[in-house]
Amino acid sequence: MFDPATTALLRAVFDEVCEDVPRLQTGARAHVASKILEAAAKGETAPESLKQVGREALHDAPTMWR
Repeated sequence: MFDPATTALLRAVFDEVCEDVPRLQTGARAHVASKILEAAAKGETAPESLKQVGREALHDAPTMWR
């Protein structure tokens, strides 16, 4: 679906946005990943824009850790 460079960018953005989210919070992490992927699929590839999408998704994510 995405080329290797874009995949690496998406992984880096996800890792940065979710750095304080415990790995066991799979619902929140999946929600963030989904929103980042949706934005990328629509053509968004600017790192800062993707981070903003991820942060907004994290804010709205179902979670118990906040």
